[in-house]
Amino acid sequence: MPAPNDPAPSTHDDVITRLVEEVLVGGSLEALDQLYTPAMARVARRWIAPFRAAFPDTRMQIVQLVSDGKTVAARFRCSGTHLGEWRGHAPTGRRFENIDEVYFFTFRNGLIAKAWGLEDTLERFRQLGLRP
Repeated sequence: MPAPNDPAPSTHDDVITRLVEEVLVGGSLEALDQLYTPAMARVARRWIAPFRAAFPDTRMQIVQLVSDGKTVAARFRCSGTHLGEWRGHAPTGRRFENIDEVYFFTFRNGLIAKAWGLEDTLERFRQLGLRP
């Protein structure tokens, strides 16, 4: 059962959909302040801004969202072209396709308060022709 101050799970799903469409694909870092708690927005910005700079044409597909009322488990597939520095590697101009990602987002008062995830970074490196 959702906590009294938390909105219905579908609202949480909507937040994740906005995160993908507006921020990760659309590049609107300003939207982070509407989706995350203030402290988490700063953390998310430090990770998302350099990723978007390295892969400005990022495409992300939501494969599945599962919610228990407070947490959303999200499975994504991500693709993009390496056009900026990423993890100390100069741009290759190569593209990675359909990299699997799974994240758990915990909400407080309708905003993302925690995020934890796994990405197939090794496969991303392989497709880009890079060494980890």
